[in-house]
Amino acid sequence: QVQLVESGGGLVQAGGSLRLSCAASGRTYSTYWKGWYRQAPGKEREFVASIGPIGFSTFYATSVKGRFAISRDNVKNTVFLQMNSLAPEDTAVYYCVADRNLFTGGRQNLELWGQGTLVTVSS
Repeated sequence: QVQLVESGGGLVQAGGSLRLSCAASGRTYSTYWKGWYRQAPGKEREFVASIGPIGFSTFYATSVKGRFAISRDNVKNTVFLQMNSLAPEDTAVYYCVADRNLFTGGRQNLELWGQGTLVTVSS
């Protein structure tokens, strides 16, 4: 059974950094688009970032562009999200996702979802 398992969430002060990781088990998804969504308390789930199969194409939500960086390691079957200059409005549960097709935020019906990791940014 395929699983996406996130790690790296936690509590950080505003202005700090965190690095999220997502490891896929069960099979290799090197040809899939991978990325991150997040859901803040009381808000809808929203797109954060995505990265193409070989890592050359990346997309970001406007709210995180310039602060967050997505990358992937297909040998380790892992995708990363480096988050810098964190702000309280970045507080959310962050979900790792994967899909065989490109996604840039316009849809939620992606093939694979992780269980999520909580990121809390204190002011």
